[in-house]
Amino acid sequence: MEPQKTAFPAHPAASRAVYHHPGSWDRPIPVATLPDVFATAAAAHGERALVEFMGARSSYAALHREARRFAAGLRAAGVSRGDRVGLFLPNVPIYVAAYYGAMMAGAVVVNFSPLYSVEELAAQVEDSGTRLLVTLDVAALLPTAVRVLDSSALEGLVVGRLADALPRVQGWLLKRLGRKRLAPVPARADITVWHDFVGDDADFQPAALAPNDLALLQYTGGTTGRPKGAMLTHANLTANAYQVNAIDPFDRNRPDVIVGGLPLFHVFANTCVLNRTVVSGGTIVMLARFSAADALKIIETHRPTSFPGVPTMYQAMLDERRALGTDFSSLEICVSGGAPLPERLAQRFEALSGVPLVEGYGLTESAGVVSANPYRGNRKQGTIGQLLPQTRVILLDKEDPAKLAPHGEPGELAVCGPQVMRGYWNRPDSHAATFARHFDEDWLRTGDIATIDDDGFLAIVDRAKDMIAVSGFKVFPSQIEDVLMRHPAVKEALVIGVPDPRSGEVPRAFVSLETGHGGITGADLAAWLNTRVGKHERVRDVEVRPSLPKTMIGKLDRKALRADVGVAG
Repeated sequence: MEPQKTAFPAHPAASRAVYHHPGSWDRPIPVATLPDVFATAAAAHGERALVEFMGARSSYAALHREARRFAAGLRAAGVSRGDRVGLFLPNVPIYVAAYYGAMMAGAVVVNFSPLYSVEELAAQVEDSGTRLLVTLDVAALLPTAVRVLDSSALEGLVVGRLADALPRVQGWLLKRLGRKRLAPVPARADITVWHDFVGDDADFQPAALAPNDLALLQYTGGTTGRPKGAMLTHANLTANAYQVNAIDPFDRNRPDVIVGGLPLFHVFANTCVLNRTVVSGGTIVMLARFSAADALKIIETHRPTSFPGVPTMYQAMLDERRALGTDFSSLEICVSGGAPLPERLAQRFEALSGVPLVEGYGLTESAGVVSANPYRGNRKQGTIGQLLPQTRVILLDKEDPAKLAPHGEPGELAVCGPQVMRGYWNRPDSHAATFARHFDEDWLRTGDIATIDDDGFLAIVDRAKDMIAVSGFKVFPSQIEDVLMRHPAVKEALVIGVPDPRSGEVPRAFVSLETGHGGITGADLAAWLNTRVGKHERVRDVEVRPSLPKTMIGKLDRKALRADVGVAG
């Protein structure tokens, strides 16, 4: 398909661009609710596999029915329109049923990372007002969920059994031989096993929802590091799924088969793996937890057509010995997001696999995706590609967001489009800092400094001020610093990201000590800290210093510390 000349309103360079994604930039984007999108897909592809998980196959029809039954159970439990239902789950089939089923009941889904500590999960449960939490009977999740149930306003747990998601023989073996991986479900009135909770859907009528109704609270650290719930509507989420589907140029003689290695609780996977697959009628080959060996095995056995991931996933596959003998020929495209894609990594992966690896960009606040390099034809390494359909950007002055950046100079990237969130949950006062008003519209401030060339390709030239990208997860130093400051020996604390060959970056902490605590070592503090933060927030080490650098007005100076350590930024 020939690229079309299309105006990208609001930015001078973009107006001269040639659009390299298929179709036109200004094509209409459907407006719908997620339950309606899922119902349409189930009617069209009923017996087609939506999910394949460790040898078990779940069809569109079966998962749609399970979602309806979960919705019926929620309604019987008194969950009302607008109530929050939390998902504390890895990639398992009941995630799909719980996600769409909660929305069918009119509830708002809240995604929680399975990596969260008790403290992190409890804080976000309280902030969101989550009434009911869905989790799994595994040792890494259920005890944490129970502790949160006992220490927060959470009203109940619904617990899925991992063995029920597996083929019969594998499920039997897990129950008999894998008991260390499982956690017993407590016999309590406020804890219910999934199959006892789901109801009879014969007379169930889904809630009457509008596209602009709230669908999902997706927590993000934000530029300040304080966790905030991005309020994403049904229109935001469906628009982004349709936008991502629209830039796929491939004509296939079979449904798209996608490797589901990204965690579904993350906004990248929520849009690009789950919702986009439902829109396209494809199949997700789901990994409960990513491993390079398992991903390569899926590529060999399931012959997928696409693989979205973060850079560390592609690096892990390169490091896996069996990659040299893997047949990648079924893959049409690999898409990298969540963290900057090193050019050398992209070149090595493409040389090994023969598959294009393209970089995209997005935020939690944009429902996942803003831009991507074209899957075919012209693409530019080192850029985040061109905008999705109906997405616009401007560059703001780096010192004054009330002004536009001078022509030809980098500026703070600001985004406007159908996928941009409504705002932050319970934080109406943050609107002015989150959005910039220009051209009589609100533009989402990303905190990233960007350029846009005459071909309409965006490039991020500077990172958001403090964020650390650990294997695609956003880690904010202030959250780790807050935990460190709880230790009685710590006087001051600063955390920065340092390069890591596997994770891209990892946090490293620097502290000064209170008088009288000279016997405390960095190793002591690291061991104490790493049991109190999420897995992706664990620090490489803690360095004890006599003092930490400060600005002229006495604030701790992260920039000076980075310079002292020799880290860019």
